[in-house]
Amino acid sequence: MNVLLVEDDDAIAEPLVKGLERQGYVVHRESTGLGAVAAFHSHSSVDIILLDLGLPDIDGYEVCRRVRADSMVPIIILTARGDEIDRVLGLELGADDYMVKPFGFRELIARMNAVTRRSNASGTIKDDITKLTGEVILDNRTRKVTVHDKDIQLTRKEFDLLALLASDAGATQTRETILEQVWDAHWYGPTKTLDVHVASLRKKLGDPTIIETVRGVGFRLRSNTEDDSAS
Repeated sequence: MNVLLVEDDDAIAEPLVKGLERQGYVVHRESTGLGAVAAFHSHSSVDIILLDLGLPDIDGYEVCRRVRADSMVPIIILTARGDEIDRVLGLELGADDYMVKPFGFRELIARMNAVTRRSNASGTIKDDITKLTGEVILDNRTRKVTVHDKDIQLTRKEFDLLALLASDAGATQTRETILEQVWDAHWYGPTKTLDVHVASLRKKLGDPTIIETVRGVGFRLRSNTEDDSAS
């Protein structure tokens, strides 16, 4: 696995690089935000980014934003900023996880494995462009959704939820699978948040029947074949 480590503190970066390399990772380290963005775009094989927030030029939030404009590569923020507002901002900008320094190396490896598993599971749609029922088009590369050629503004979680359902349209995804892959394997928040996101998606896509509730199990996306048979 190829790791892009973005850390300006040599005292942290050097032992971390050595530890990751001992675990079999290939590590490329950058000490600036702009250098990280350039390195990411010039290295197409980056599998995960470990990102510090306090960088000497642009901060880690901006790096995260720029990377997310082009890619869904897993990102774990590593920082001394432990306030809830910092965590929320990082996650809302697209980070997959957030670890506060100092952290345990074993925990870091475990979290790297977890976010890459979730990324692989939710990235099962092979094509960048997926045509869904009801003239809905989902672009996985740009993370844009259009309905009848009109752009629809989705939150990150709404897009991830739609992409997961679209990965196997017509099949039922259990509530547990959705929460694990779209939210977190250790999600302890109210499961009602899933119902809220589904309701929001139905409204934004302009079709209350596009996502069907499978009572007691989960949700499924209506498939194009069902539309064809109905007509």
